[in-house]
Amino acid sequence: MARNASSKEDKLPLEPLQFAVLGPVRVWRAGTELTLGRPQERALLALLLVRAGQPVAVSEIVDVLWGRRPPHSAVNVIRRHVGSLRRLLEPGLPTRAAGHWLIRDAGGYRLATDSASLDLLHFRGLREEARQATADRSLARAVELLTEALSVWRGPVASGIPTEVREHAAFGSLDRERLATVQEAADAALRAGIPAAALPELQQAAADNPLDEPLLARLILALAATGRLPEALSTYRTACARLADELGIDPGPELRHAHWAVLHDAPSTAEWSTGTHPDPDVPASYLPGPQPASVPTPAQLPHDLPTFTGRRAELDEVLALLPSDGKPADTVVISAIGGMAGIGKTTLAVHWAHQVADRFPDGQLYVNLRGFDPSGTVMSPGEAVRGFLDALGVPPERIPHGVDAQAALYRSLLAGRRFLVLLDNARDTDQVRPLLAGTPGCLTLVTSRNQLSGLVAAHGAHSLALRPLDAEQARAFLGRRLGAGRLVAEPEAVAEITALCAGLPLALACAAARAAAHPHFPLSAIAAQLREAHGSLDAFTRIDTSANVSAVFSWSSKSVSSGAARLFRLLALHPGPDFSVPATAALAQLPVRDARLLLAELSGVHLINEHAPGRYTFHDLLRAHAAELVHTHHTEAERRAAVDRLFEHYLRTARAAGLLLAPHADPMPLGPAPTGADAEPLIDDRQALAWLTADYPVLLAVIDAAANSGRNELACLLAWCLEPFFDRRGHWHDWAATQRTTLDAALRLADPAMEAHGLRGLARAEGRLGLFDRCRARLDRALELFTELGDGIGRAGTHRSLGWVCDQQDDLAGALRHNQLALDLFRAGGHQAAQASVLNSVGWYHALLGQYRRALNRCFQALAMLRDLGDRYGQASTWDSIAYAYHHLGCHPHALFGYRNALALYQDLGAPYLEAGTLTRIGDTHLAMGNDDDARAAWQPALTILTALGHPDVDQVRARLRGGDEQRRLA
Repeated sequence: MARNASSKEDKLPLEPLQFAVLGPVRVWRAGTELTLGRPQERALLALLLVRAGQPVAVSEIVDVLWGRRPPHSAVNVIRRHVGSLRRLLEPGLPTRAAGHWLIRDAGGYRLATDSASLDLLHFRGLREEARQATADRSLARAVELLTEALSVWRGPVASGIPTEVREHAAFGSLDRERLATVQEAADAALRAGIPAAALPELQQAAADNPLDEPLLARLILALAATGRLPEALSTYRTACARLADELGIDPGPELRHAHWAVLHDAPSTAEWSTGTHPDPDVPASYLPGPQPASVPTPAQLPHDLPTFTGRRAELDEVLALLPSDGKPADTVVISAIGGMAGIGKTTLAVHWAHQVADRFPDGQLYVNLRGFDPSGTVMSPGEAVRGFLDALGVPPERIPHGVDAQAALYRSLLAGRRFLVLLDNARDTDQVRPLLAGTPGCLTLVTSRNQLSGLVAAHGAHSLALRPLDAEQARAFLGRRLGAGRLVAEPEAVAEITALCAGLPLALACAAARAAAHPHFPLSAIAAQLREAHGSLDAFTRIDTSANVSAVFSWSSKSVSSGAARLFRLLALHPGPDFSVPATAALAQLPVRDARLLLAELSGVHLINEHAPGRYTFHDLLRAHAAELVHTHHTEAERRAAVDRLFEHYLRTARAAGLLLAPHADPMPLGPAPTGADAEPLIDDRQALAWLTADYPVLLAVIDAAANSGRNELACLLAWCLEPFFDRRGHWHDWAATQRTTLDAALRLADPAMEAHGLRGLARAEGRLGLFDRCRARLDRALELFTELGDGIGRAGTHRSLGWVCDQQDDLAGALRHNQLALDLFRAGGHQAAQASVLNSVGWYHALLGQYRRALNRCFQALAMLRDLGDRYGQASTWDSIAYAYHHLGCHPHALFGYRNALALYQDLGAPYLEAGTLTRIGDTHLAMGNDDDARAAWQPALTILTALGHPDVDQVRARLRGGDEQRRLA
């Protein structure tokens, strides 16, 4: 049992204590139950217990006991509670002693417990033993351990403490831990062929959580496996009716698959929980297979504004939508916050979200839908829902095709959980509808300039219209930023400033920033400068005509240096959604250092916002103002030159990044860069991936903006550059959408070469989505065009793509034939990097066809070339191919040598999927050598990686591990 080191005066006889928190909070000393103190003391004890021997910070204790509004004496009250608990747990302990059970630690307090003294740790120890037993294929023992672990629970965690305390995330996470254990027990019992062992716990958990689809699916399987088929089918019908009535949704993939297994009397029903049986009526992407082992809880809310003030009535109104006791709502809660630009919708929504975030322990999702972005780049619902699926840990290959299917998967992932979803800057109800959570307990906040009456009528949303701040609120707003002293000294100036800003928070923030930057300026001078400013915002005619809000922005932009003012105007030409320092330097034709200083100057007066280190964004109202200024102060030729520099900067950096990711890619013709449009320096593939990841949304916006502004060739070339990144990261839906845009651009150019590249790029994306018939036709047409153009390299790349399609359709001979044609064409064209890569592919297909000596010949040629080229990805792949051939020739030591070389490279390059494949084949080689333990030692990390990736290949590795166990059992 863990203990703290104590001084001599603290060495007292230590009496054994027993603690319970999995049910009522209870304590025993030497078998006698102790009487606990007041409610808050019991709550503090419960919090220390659920932290299971870990320090709990004083700030967290304050949050749990009092929420957002603690008393000023909170810390002193906590000390008194700690003293009372010490006297209860360790009577007779000297006042100044450090304590044996309750210890001051890491700025908070810790209760020294272990699995022998705390039921929670005993439960977790049994669960961990069960997981090890499962890994060892001792499934019956795992079931025994898991049912014993569940028997430790005597009711809801920490029952008996105040409800508002128990709803804190610290306690809710343990309830979810218990549900996960019930599911683990059900899975193990089904696979072990003893489903009745877990049935009582399953039935109780399903009764307590009647909308938990994974739980219900396991219950249906267990009932069927114990011969209770009518009850299993009845459970499914009841679940479907409840989901339709209460959530308005259809059953998700796990329920549908469980139903299929029961109806078809699937011979290995136990395996349905791992998603190994396909349902012909459901896309493969819906299979409920393994999920990532460790997906961080989404916490995407923007930072809360520390100077938030006012809006008390509005805040009370929206807070009233949630139960005052902190419990999850019984219905779906949707709030639509509307109002004109700059009124503070996002600020209020973010502040409210932070106020209640602790009620939604499963996570907080945020997206800016850009519904009114002056650049016109409105986010599609599909793009938004795919972003949420990514945040929820869904691997790209498991995302279904089509927005409706993606939205259904998103709702299924939120079902039975407690999420807060903030949809910012929505354009209309249609944009929002696919992103709505469909389960009680979730909160959806929507901000928009429109009223979203369809959301109110069809989905019962609460509508809140924000109005400008009144004089008192505006004064308080300025006071939080400037201090009460300055306001008291010049009340007339304050009144004039608030009147000129028309109660618009964004305008007030700009005025306050100017005054704060010059504390020696009298406010009367600030008011005079503001009064003399002028401007208009014709794009925002819905703003109250009595308010010359543009005057505030005009005055702010005139208050900065001339260089910063010029940059502010030019930034309106950027398509968004944000911009980096190097991109800004290209836009304004400035050195990077100067651009960084000017951006900091603009950020200091709230004309732009640094939302992440080195990345900036506009409020759309300020962007509109900047757009007016750039058209007033700069000629069309100046504006076009600035945009050309910006787009060329992105194109050339993307080309450099793409070549680092795929040195064998088709060479791209680029003319000389405009002055100031240099690419960012990228040293290696890691920097290339980092840049592409950070600027990915911008690059998509640039492609759309280029295509819409007549820069069709640039749009096509940029999409071409991004192909390796699309494929590496699994952004196949975006890849397909982008290729459709650029294929249209190529057709407008009437350029057969660009059309051919567009067709091939779209075909590759569609192939990754499983649309083989469609992509085959596009590749055939691309091959015709490249042939007519006499473009051998283009033909070669298309043959490689056709070879991949043949491989996916089990035509290995066709795959080899197309790769051999590609090799001949690359040789004729002198493209060394591509020739080396395709040589390995030719060798690989020889090996798959059993022609191992030919395979080795090709692959060793490729390896020598790839070493000279410095292509480490290519070398890793080739070593893997060589090892595969040696394995099948019976040269197992040679195979292990090759596989280990490949593995070391893949691990260094950070390519987990390829690493897992090589580990799997290493295990196969060890097995062929009779080294069963070494085989398991390779397969186990492969299983871990594939499980974390959520990749369907996990079933093949699991089968290898299961087969090895079976062989040992029979031996």
